[in-house]
Amino acid sequence: MKIHNYLKLEFPSRSVNEALARSAAALFVLPLDPTLEEMGDLKTAVSEAVTNCIVHAYTGEVGRILMKCRILDGNVAEISVKDWGCGIEDVAKAREPLYTTGGEERAGMGFSIMESFTDEMRVRSRPGRGTVVVLRKRMGGGSGK
Repeated sequence: MKIHNYLKLEFPSRSVNEALARSAAALFVLPLDPTLEEMGDLKTAVSEAVTNCIVHAYTGEVGRILMKCRILDGNVAEISVKDWGCGIEDVAKAREPLYTTGGEERAGMGFSIMESFTDEMRVRSRPGRGTVVVLRKRMGGGSGK
């Protein structure tokens, strides 16, 4: 798939940066002329991915998060969110609704939300090495080039 544009953004895993990531992704996809619903869906999925890094990857510490945004053929926005944190022992288990390692205050719906608000979601993780979540969503009828 041809890449028409890209952006890389690295930031500390602080909760204040969740809004930064969400806004940067939203602004990046504007040339694709997304609908308000598509924009909201993408922002929600990015928020969940970044929040997972903040809450789960670096428990009690501040680490790095790398977000890459790409525009691909067919008006597809691809957003990847990577951390170098603790990783996920069992990705299949972590993707189950209501499963969480974040304590009672966490709903355990992050991956389910990301999956429901995008066309495709992939998760790669290695314990002790970190996690990458890749989100893809086809956006509105803009030229995208």
